Amino acid sequence: MSNHGGAVSELVEQLGRLPGIGRKSAERLAFHLLRVSEQEALALAESIRRVRQDVRYCEHCFNLSESEACAICNDGNRDSTQLCVVEQPRDLMSLEQAGVFKGVYHVLLGRIAPLDGIGPDQLTIDALVERVRTGNFVEIIMATNPTVEGDGTSLYVSNLLGDFPVQITRLARGITAGSVLEYANREMIADALSGRQKL
Repeated sequence: MSNHGGAVSELVEQLGRLPGIGRKSAERLAFHLLRVSEQEALALAESIRRVRQDVRYCEHCFNLSESEACAICNDGNRDSTQLCVVEQPRDLMSLEQAGVFKGVYHVLLGRIAPLDGIGPDQLTIDALVERVRTGNFVEIIMATNPTVEGDGTSLYVSNLLGDFPVQITRLARGITAGSVLEYANREMIADALSGRQKL
């Protein structure tokens, strides 16, 4: 229990519920908010309010959006024959920051994780299958995370899409450019060997 007043204790408690924020970090953030100007603190509160009220999922790809369709789906310059499947909107943001992929996306809003009680019906897999069925996609890029659940989700989705006339690929994995084999872990080396390419 905190020695601080009720409002401060409540703020520390709420901040402490954020992922990756422990008790000490929550206290530091709370005292930071007390030190900054009222305008700056209230601007943060207003940003949180706006995000909760205005942000929704894009009706096409399930990316975060403030309108029915996100900016990527509304961009007529994107390659509508390439569809990249990711787990979460943050994964999409990471790929966009790389600035290489010019196609469109589909966000699953999770991954199949039976131990956590998450099955295919809790994701946007049905919507993905429908997009592929009615779209003009040539390639589906599976960009799920390289975890047991991510790989399982990728395999499950790939099997569902196997009957469609599209090429299904996955992101390359393994040794990154500029790294040294000596420092690569076992999984990275295994991925690099299994995903080796012809010269």
